[in-house]
Amino acid sequence: MIAHLAGIIAAIALLLLVVFISIFLVRITKTMGEVNKSLSSITNDVDALSHETEKIMANANELLKDVNGKVASIDPAFQAMGDLGQSVSDLNAATRELTAKVGKGNEKKSRFTSASKVGKAAFDVYRNRRNKNNEED
Repeated sequence: MIAHLAGIIAAIALLLLVVFISIFLVRITKTMGEVNKSLSSITNDVDALSHETEKIMANANELLKDVNGKVASIDPAFQAMGDLGQSVSDLNAATRELTAKVGKGNEKKSRFTSASKVGKAAFDVYRNRRNKNNEED
């Protein structure tokens, strides 16, 4: 009888194990079904994104070609502006040099003018004295 009782307990334990394993397998099956649906949805979304990305890349390449063409057509204008800036800089340097030369010339001229004024004043004084001396005689 104890052997029968042990057999019954073992059968019940085996039955419980089978029930729990079957519940576990059912849940795993449902989970795997959801995973398959999710993967299918993700695959479709990735395909759609891939097509959109290809379109965007094609548009970006066309835009880049257009911008490069426009930049190439604008380059001569920038070169001309650079040359104009250099010309203005050269003109400023030449003006500074001319101003410096004229300033030095004016300095010499002002010395000469001052000396001539002193000489003229001295000559006027000399002439006035001579005229006075001639009038007194």
